[in-house]
Parts: sequence; structure tokens; C-alpha cells
Amino acid sequence: MPRTTDSGGAPVPQRLLAAATRLFAERGYDRTSVQEIVEAAGVTKGALYHYFGSKDDLLHEVYARVLRVQQERLDAFADADEPVEKRLRDAAADVVVTTIENLDDAMIFFRSMYHLGPEKNKQVRAERRRYHERFRALVEEGQRTGVFSTATPADLVVDYHFGSVHHLSTWYRPEGPLSPQQVADHLADLLLRALRP
Repeated sequence: MPRTTDSGGAPVPQRLLAAATRLFAERGYDRTSVQEIVEAAGVTKGALYHYFGSKDDLLHEVYARVLRVQQERLDAFADADEPVEKRLRDAAADVVVTTIENLDDAMIFFRSMYHLGPEKNKQVRAERRRYHERFRALVEEGQRTGVFSTATPADLVVDYHFGSVHHLSTWYRPEGPLSPQQVADHLADLLLRALRP
């Protein structure tokens, strides 16, 4: 994406995404118009359509930017020269922290995913599947080498952890008693306890 900036230096795509995220979180995707997004971002409709083909594309990008960061970080953890237990724990904690750091994006997406057109929906599912498969490969590696129990299938272990992650937006509050890292540590420890032989 070109880094065209406004007079204040903020990239136009970034301003559009920030405005869309705020409005989608406050009003919902279906109750937010393109006109409201461009007014909030201080740009024209032409600028929006230069960077994003539709409101649907904005919704997709709200989620995709978080997933890209999470995928890069998971790949780094998975490829690290560390014992599989540490790699899995680091990955399990990281997805919690990065989800909490982008809670509005996650909430918007899971609440509004059904608004995506068939092609974007298929693309998002493929991106999520790639992430989950890489995460599952760590569980399977630990099971294959005897570090983790094989009593529970790897798919179920992954679904269990990501079920917790996907529900963070329904209960986590920044002003609550636990920091993002504390929540991440608790959930990662739960996952590893469930995998102990």
C-alpha cells in the first residue's frame, strides 16, 4: 500500500483503518456508512476507494493486519532453537497478548465476519487455517516426541486454546485486575498443563 500521508504525516490508509475500527466498534459494521468513515478520517471517498475497494475490504483489513503480525510472530516462535514446550508456551501466550492489544479489531471481526463476501470470507478462513495449522504442528511435534500427552487429539487442543482467545473480547477489560501478560501466562499454563503426560 502506498504511504500517502496527510499534512499531519499520518498515512491515509492508517487513518481510514483507525476511523473504520473506531466506528465499527462503536456502531457495528452494518450501521456504519462509507461516508461516516471518510468524514471521520478526514479524507474523500475517492481516497478510500484508492486504497480499499469497498467497506468489505476495510473489514477484512481490520482483521488481516492483526493476523499478519500474529503469523509472523508464531513463525518466529516455531522456528526458534528452543525446546518444543517453550516454543508452544511462547506462541500460546503471544496470541493472547496480541489479541488483547488489538481487542477492538478482534471483537469487530468476530461480530461482523459474516458480512464479508464469499471470496474475502474464503481468504480469511485460509489465513486462519494456516495460523492454526502452524500452531497445531507444535502440539503434534511435542506429542510425537513424547513431551506432550497424546490423550487429547492435537486438533481439540488447538480448538480449546483458540476458543479462549476468541472470547477475550467478551470479558477482558483493560481496567480489570489482570494485565494482558498475566492473562496470557495463565492461559498458556492451562494449555501446557492439559498436555502434560
